[in-house]
Amino acid sequence: MTDHIEHTQEPAQLPDPVLPPVYESVQTEKFRPKFAGFWTRFWAYLIDLLIVSAISGIIIKPLFRIIDIPISNPGFLLFSPYKVVLLILFLSYFAVMTKIFSQTVGKMILGIKVVSTNGSRLTWGNILFREVIGRFISKLLTIPYLLVIFMPKKEAVHDLFADTHVIHEQTFEREVVTYKRELKSDELQGGTIV
Repeated sequence: MTDHIEHTQEPAQLPDPVLPPVYESVQTEKFRPKFAGFWTRFWAYLIDLLIVSAISGIIIKPLFRIIDIPISNPGFLLFSPYKVVLLILFLSYFAVMTKIFSQTVGKMILGIKVVSTNGSRLTWGNILFREVIGRFISKLLTIPYLLVIFMPKKEAVHDLFADTHVIHEQTFEREVVTYKRELKSDELQGGTIV
């Protein structure tokens, strides 16, 4: 007789099946500053115009009269020297106040301020694009100010140029944020079929 020895091989171990991840939806609430709308910004702007007009009436007009420079005779490109100085005063007021305090006097009174979209401190680049170039264009055309009404974050053209927002200092809006979170295998509930 022949000895027949059977060699039995153990079946190869199959790798554990890779299961697709299971996610659950999680909702959280967070509060973000409320964006300042058209009317709040409009009243702050009017207050600032009153301040610039007061500075002009108290300081600049008397200086022009003392130096004997005509206030109303247009010169180069239909701008009188007085209008040029007034424009420089106007742009300087907004630029310096916004850089130092992140708000002008009108914005201080109404409780709103200018912030950068990325949350950092306002740079001179932000100020140059927002308060000089953007405001000059908005002042010439007037219509870009109305963009605040239609934009979701209530931005005017000069806000878009400078990556800024105008927000309320003490008012916040509730925002519900939904995101998906992966469940670990030990977090799966009993009876969950994967």
